[in-house]
Amino acid sequence: MTGRLEIKTPPLFNFWRTVYSHGWCSLPPYFVDKEHESLSRLVELGDGTLIQCVMRPKPGGITVALHCQTSLAAGQKNETRNLLCVCLRLKDNLSEFYREAARDSKYRWIPKAGAGRLLRAPTVFEDVVKMICTTNCSWSLTEVMVRNLTTVLGKSLGDGLSAFPSPQAIAGTTEAFLRKHIRTGYRSPYLLELATLVAEERLDLESWRSSPLSTEELFKEVKSVKGMGDYAAGNILKLLGQYDYLGLDSWVRAKFYELHTRGRKVKDSTIEKRYAPLGKWRGLFFWLEMTRHWYDHKFPF
Repeated sequence: MTGRLEIKTPPLFNFWRTVYSHGWCSLPPYFVDKEHESLSRLVELGDGTLIQCVMRPKPGGITVALHCQTSLAAGQKNETRNLLCVCLRLKDNLSEFYREAARDSKYRWIPKAGAGRLLRAPTVFEDVVKMICTTNCSWSLTEVMVRNLTTVLGKSLGDGLSAFPSPQAIAGTTEAFLRKHIRTGYRSPYLLELATLVAEERLDLESWRSSPLSTEELFKEVKSVKGMGDYAAGNILKLLGQYDYLGLDSWVRAKFYELHTRGRKVKDSTIEKRYAPLGKWRGLFFWLEMTRHWYDHKFPF
């Protein structure tokens, strides 16, 4: 069965600059079809319905082709629309950020490019699991782990399409299973504990997106999850809409050295000091500056 959605987009929104805001677009269940110029992902609704959503930009909006095994009620279509708006950050208000960018000649390219919205998953759980899978490893290994999680533990729609696994699906495995079949290595006990806490409703990750905590307090709460260090917590905060932390790792450090110190290594505190004047938006300015070269290409990777 097929259906269709039309989603309006806010001013200064750029579909491809959002899709390629970081590496999530290359991790399943996201898939970029460069030939047909679309982004797709399989979403799972609250009632368990699986829908393959194929998104294409159009002036002022996005067209979404829906593929499902059953006909969809209006409520299911509305839920799908809301999930995609979450993923593409369509309800995030970046007007203040764009005003700040316009004040500095180094950053005036940002609103012109429609940059600043960082692609995320429909759930915080998926974002956190994926972030843990980026720690202390190559990006190629991250891709292997996420692909295995999705294909081995995710619900299948058929035709090779699988959803991201639920907390219950991961919690129902063992550490040995995760090590052998998902290849998550030392992360296995962390992922198992996280999934178990969420599945048993002892940890409410989704509440982080509307948390009343200060950014510093929320940072500490995110770090309390095993496997989430400063780098991972700082980057999860960006996906929650809080940009006070830079989220430093080896890749962005190397890029900073290339751009600002002629390759010479400096302390993290030196990097942080440079962006401190940018206030609560410093983490977003930092990330966009480190990835500025991506914005010269429609499909940078």
